[in-house]
Amino acid sequence: MIEIALYQPDIPPNAATIMRMAACFGLKVRVIEPAGFTWSDSSLKRAGMDYLDQALVARDASWEAFRQATEGRRLVLASTRAAVPYTDFAFRAGDILLMGRESAGVPPEVHEAADARLLIPMREGLRSLNVALACAMITGEALRQIGGFPGG
Repeated sequence: MIEIALYQPDIPPNAATIMRMAACFGLKVRVIEPAGFTWSDSSLKRAGMDYLDQALVARDASWEAFRQATEGRRLVLASTRAAVPYTDFAFRAGDILLMGRESAGVPPEVHEAADARLLIPMREGLRSLNVALACAMITGEALRQIGGFPGG
């Protein structure tokens, strides 16, 4: 099954929304620390509602710890600097969908470490979507392709 990784997330409601979605689909979310919020943050709890208790979340202490824990798995980065639309990409079970920080994306070494870089096509002149919305779109396509929706 695919996993979602959040690189140093900095907006608690977005992280919680992604965790809620992952709980609904039975997916693991890896949080690459440091996060820009505390785990007791009220906005994290408000956005995640009672779904956070159902979410399978792993916290990796650093980028290096994440890479060690996920060695051998394909890393698929969502990036505004990518050239391949996510709808043209062939997802595989075992892929890790990496989402960058809402405020800064990912640093060059993380961008370069990705096995694939995908974008969501949009109108010229607009920068990006909310990270939770982008994650939902890409996750939905990945699950559709691999037949990974629950009950499907």
